[in-house]
Amino acid sequence: MSGTPAAAPNAPLAVPAHFQSFLALDFGLKRTGVAVGSRLLRTATPQPTLRAEGDARFALVAERIREWQPDALVIGVPYHPDGASHENTARALKFARQLRGRFGLQVFEVDERYSTTEAHSSGARDADAASACIILEQFLRNLP
Repeated sequence: MSGTPAAAPNAPLAVPAHFQSFLALDFGLKRTGVAVGSRLLRTATPQPTLRAEGDARFALVAERIREWQPDALVIGVPYHPDGASHENTARALKFARQLRGRFGLQVFEVDERYSTTEAHSSGARDADAASACIILEQFLRNLP
């Protein structure tokens, strides 16, 4: 995770105070949920889900970065309920590395277990975007 503040679930993250706004991504192979939020308000707002695969996804992410000008990105990383990694864990971590390389922004990785389940149970119309909000609000709650 080279330089990425990683923390155990519910542990506070050491994020420099100058990181004020965030773009969160809930990575999926065909759909990527998006949310924006700020350190000041500690809330997230859903954005339209990106529907693209491969390199086409990065063009859409670039549009969102230009639009929102975030100070950093937050990526949900899925794990099994027992904390074990699986195939999508590796995919999400690779996506995070690619985002760092392409956009030069700090990328924070957040354990996203149950975020999609929570989004569905809340009746969200766009579960991917709602999941991105849950991931970002979890991250924001853990900031000092």
